[in-house]
Amino acid sequence: MEHHQHRDEPVLNKSVPVRHPGRWVSAVIILLLVAAFLQSLFTNPNFRWDIVGTYILDVKVVQGVGWTLLLTVASMVLAIVLAILLAVMRQSDNPVFRWTSWVWVWFFRGTPVYTQLVFWGLVTVLYPAFTLGIPFGPELFSYALSDPSKGLIPAILGLGLNESAYLAEIFRAGLKSVDKGQQEAAEALGMSKGKIMWRIILPQAMRIIVPPTGNETIGMLKTTSLVLAVPFTLDLTFATNALANRIYLPIPLLIVAAFWYLLVTSILMVGQHYLEAYYGKGVDNAAPAAVNPAAAKAAGPGADAQRSMKTDFPEESAR
Repeated sequence: MEHHQHRDEPVLNKSVPVRHPGRWVSAVIILLLVAAFLQSLFTNPNFRWDIVGTYILDVKVVQGVGWTLLLTVASMVLAIVLAILLAVMRQSDNPVFRWTSWVWVWFFRGTPVYTQLVFWGLVTVLYPAFTLGIPFGPELFSYALSDPSKGLIPAILGLGLNESAYLAEIFRAGLKSVDKGQQEAAEALGMSKGKIMWRIILPQAMRIIVPPTGNETIGMLKTTSLVLAVPFTLDLTFATNALANRIYLPIPLLIVAAFWYLLVTSILMVGQHYLEAYYGKGVDNAAPAAVNPAAAKAAGPGADAQRSMKTDFPEESAR
């Protein structure tokens, strides 16, 4: 009898883990390259790490970081406000609104941001004064245009208007991702279109909008290095270039600028991660739903056996 039971017992296969020699070889090659790069980084005297340490907290550099952040935040705020308006206009039933939004996106996406910055820097040359009067008749009011901000306002306008065209398409894609049935249901409840947009459509669209908007914000931080075209001469890139030209050592000051850009970008990436997690709650997390103990007990042992079968034998459960 004992021999019969021993004969009927299942024989377990001894599985052999799959070996991946290619992974180990590629990992070793990468580690060797990283080690060679680090050795060059810390032993090459031309990097002049002493100059990097001297200027990394220089007053002009820190002020340049502050101006760069101000440009980034102000330009993104302007771009987001305009992008929401443009995306709503693109979804409008009014053909004038739709075509106006399309032409805006077409123009600002089709011309380089550097060219737009140069234009905004020269806008007072094209329009030296703001006049109000009768067309082809006498002037009733005239105001001489000037730029007391020393290039800050033209830089924000150039960056913000250019970015609004890209964000408008991102926002439009986010708005279209929400099922139209929800808007129809809200209209059936008597909600106004404005309330539907702000209370129902936008909160759901933010899951699609936030990731690319975070990427555009990081891109805007680096695009501020072009504001010399306005010209605006207080940002981080100009500050480090000015110091490099003064001491005739460009490489250490480039490292200083790269360090600050990387630091601010890393902080923005952390903020983007938490924003994505916030707006993706209930959708992006793959955690299994919590089991109610009382309901599981009421279901009896059959439910436990079925759950065990799904866990231990997923292929049998699928069949």
